[in-house]
Amino acid sequence: MTALAHEVTTPVVDNPVPDLDEVLWQAWKAMDLPEGYRAEIIEGAIEVSPTGRRRHTVLINRLRRALEAHLKDSGYAPYQDGNVIHRSKAWIPDLFIAPEDLDEIPDEEDLGVDADGVAMVVEVVSPGRRNIERDRVRKRREYARAGIPVYVIVDDFDEDGAVLVLSLPDAKKAAYEDEHRVPYGAEAVVPSGPAKGLVIGEEITRS
Repeated sequence: MTALAHEVTTPVVDNPVPDLDEVLWQAWKAMDLPEGYRAEIIEGAIEVSPTGRRRHTVLINRLRRALEAHLKDSGYAPYQDGNVIHRSKAWIPDLFIAPEDLDEIPDEEDLGVDADGVAMVVEVVSPGRRNIERDRVRKRREYARAGIPVYVIVDDFDEDGAVLVLSLPDAKKAAYEDEHRVPYGAEAVVPSGPAKGLVIGEEITRS
């Protein structure tokens, strides 16, 4: 009698490992931060940062008031402290411009607004190497990838201060094709979108 060897195989369980974006997204949604802190997902990492100092608050409020006046009767409005969502990424710009009715541009999970409906973002740079690099470099790439049409950076730490106005995003290159840097004391002008023609000058940037 011949004994037949039977190969015993263990069934393979299809249990895929979630990708990093999904892990970060779930972790971000579960975060419960103390008051005065915010969390964003920027280029593959969750970043927690405190709210800005007095100078930061002053600049944002001057910009917001200027935008409210400029956008009157346009159907758009400026917003603060809101989540802008794009493909499992989450950002909280210092200011963003979107339709007056934010229900027009909800994200899929109702956690904020979809970046596709955001016309412009503004960041006021905070002190510190990491903060400066975040707004000048990493958020610049992220906003371009999302196709946000205009990105304005108000930067006290660019020499004696400057406003950088970026437009014409190239999502594939993660870059803005048009760039205008205007030193404090001169007038930076928003080139397109609902805020087209808005002047950011000494009235806003003064100390």
